[in-house]
Amino acid sequence: MTDNIHLPTGDEYGKVLIADDVVATIAGLAATDLKGVASMSGGIADGIAEKLGRRSLAKGVKVQVGEKQAAIDLYIIVDYGVKIPEVAWNIQESVKKAVETMTGLSVTEVNIHVQGVSFEKDLKEPENNKIK
Repeated sequence: MTDNIHLPTGDEYGKVLIADDVVATIAGLAATDLKGVASMSGGIADGIAEKLGRRSLAKGVKVQVGEKQAAIDLYIIVDYGVKIPEVAWNIQESVKKAVETMTGLSVTEVNIHVQGVSFEKDLKEPENNKIK
């Protein structure tokens, strides 16, 4: 995997370089903004970094970039009760559109890896329904 993407600018002024982390951040933000995505799953190392206050916006995202194309893998946790295929399709569409629009790269694939289901919203009881 390379650290930067070289985009042709079509002129003699120079090159435009976009870091892999930029593509990963764009993809992560596009995915987490969607209904049904509880969070991104980044594994043990990302969990430790988040607890230390270094939350990464690219958590749970792996990118492989070439000169003109990108392949993206997202590791997600979905909300309980959602239709997983529908959520995955929405993520694929949103991430592809966001990355292509912002970087000019052609996104060849967006692979979704569902790592878990979040029950947090169902387990929380509203304050006014508690018995006193």
